[in-house]
Amino acid sequence: MVIKLYTTELSPSVRASIMAFEIFQVPYENIEVNLSDKSMLDPEFLNKNPMRTVPVLEDEDFILHDCHAILMYLADAYGTEDTWYPKDYKARALVNQKLAFINEIIFSGFKKIAYSVVVERRKTLMPQWIETIEEGYSIMEKFLNKTTYIATDDVTIADLSAYSNMSCLIYVIPVDRQKYPKTLKWCHVMEMQPYCKEFNNKSAATFGDLYKLIMSH
Repeated sequence: MVIKLYTTELSPSVRASIMAFEIFQVPYENIEVNLSDKSMLDPEFLNKNPMRTVPVLEDEDFILHDCHAILMYLADAYGTEDTWYPKDYKARALVNQKLAFINEIIFSGFKKIAYSVVVERRKTLMPQWIETIEEGYSIMEKFLNKTTYIATDDVTIADLSAYSNMSCLIYVIPVDRQKYPKTLKWCHVMEMQPYCKEFNNKSAATFGDLYKLIMSH
């Protein structure tokens, strides 16, 4: 039975999961969840994920939500290269550390901005939101001073998660070339990866266009 993945296009977490499905060559059925009609409040969906979020992975009676949990699962279950989610416990701990940072700073910042602008149609950003994103950029720069990618010298699932969010955030708060040169270079490297070109960049640009449209009217 083909795995089902419940998605919505503009979600960075969804795009990171889809990239992982493609990288690890896992067949799946993409089931789009309509946010506007509150499908996430349906009892059937709440039974799958009481947190009312996407993505949700459904593999027969096995159901998993949370992007990072899905990335870990796919890498462990289907990955053939050790680099994406290393078996070495120290290298894996570094990946887990960066995933925690993404949740706490990068995704948290994006979520607040996206909800306030796209859902609530606010046209001003709270100063602390901007400060949080700038802090995230600064921390990423420090990570990238030590390794080629944000966790190790190889691209990992942490980069998929980080870039899916960063590719949207750069439309809100561009990465300053003078302050964060390594972060900007990393963004360009990720942007050119085949899986990002095919499954991320277009949707990130759609978010950027929507953001600009709302903020200009």
